[in-house]
Amino acid sequence: MKLNIAVLPGDGIGPEIMKQALNVTQTVSDKFHHELSYQEAVVGAVAIDETGDPYPAATHALCLKSDAVLFGAIGSPKYDNDPNAKVRPEQGLLKMRKSLGLFANIRPVNTFPSLIHQSPLRAELVEGVDLMCIRELTGGMYFGRPQGRSEDGNTAYDTCIYTREEIERILHLAYKFARQRRKKVTVVDKANVIATSRLWRQIAQEIAPQYPDVETDYLFVDNAAMRLIQWPRSFDVLVTENLFGDILTDEASVITGSLGMLPSASIGLHTSLFEPIHGSYPQAAGKDIANPLAMILSVALMFEYAFELKDEGALIREAVNASMEAGIVTEDIAEGGKAYKLSEVGAWIVEYIRNK
Repeated sequence: MKLNIAVLPGDGIGPEIMKQALNVTQTVSDKFHHELSYQEAVVGAVAIDETGDPYPAATHALCLKSDAVLFGAIGSPKYDNDPNAKVRPEQGLLKMRKSLGLFANIRPVNTFPSLIHQSPLRAELVEGVDLMCIRELTGGMYFGRPQGRSEDGNTAYDTCIYTREEIERILHLAYKFARQRRKKVTVVDKANVIATSRLWRQIAQEIAPQYPDVETDYLFVDNAAMRLIQWPRSFDVLVTENLFGDILTDEASVITGSLGMLPSASIGLHTSLFEPIHGSYPQAAGKDIANPLAMILSVALMFEYAFELKDEGALIREAVNASMEAGIVTEDIAEGGKAYKLSEVGAWIVEYIRNK
């Protein structure tokens, strides 16, 4: 199969982890006799520095003509610490999501046996956790207009807007994923207070009968946040709006024991994008110490969802699990043992795949 990929390393540790992800991608492609081609482009702070635009037209054109997008991270202290900056790296991420029609962020949350002891929750709560968070990406408060501040700087306002089309497509996607899993969907909203949430619940109640083989339940977002900590194994597929999903997926990520372990996929109308969830981690940039596993696991998601190559994705997961079992890990999960460099972990995984 021909694999045509757009590569957006981005900011901070993005270039370092992307290098290892590409090494894994190439090794898997060679092993399974795929023809891999890829091209890099700028996004985020590095794009602002080069072009003045956090998501340049050339980057968008590359993404549109590619079968999938591998994305590293966006963000820089240069802009985080300047509240008056007119152009910010994160604007590039929002523009990319909107321009590519990336309407659904998929975050699988699985526990790794070798990391359970590092979870902030008791082992008996997190053993066997296997849930999927599906977050709507292109609507809600992050995109609502109008928004702004008063001239005196004492008042600010944002608006939360959702349409039937946006809600229906994300809910249908959630049910399709649930049918491939344990057949349970949890719709998270705040329908007792917020008008857009009431529309979410109304439409969910209309759609649920179309999937009679899938159990549906409804939770207010505050209750869902509590249950993620108290009873994470109760969830199968959790679907929600943009702002709630942003918060809940970060909460769910720490269940695994390390933020550096979780990949994600953003499903789009034009192409799909695959990225780790941990951000740009500027404090570690250039030091060869960051954890590359979430980026490498994002490659596994890419093979599985963008190209429907399940065996390739499974081999990458096997290699990642093997590296953790062997203690070939970076300092964030070394837990008193030897901490390996980012590049050493990547090289070990490549060698494992090559020799398997």
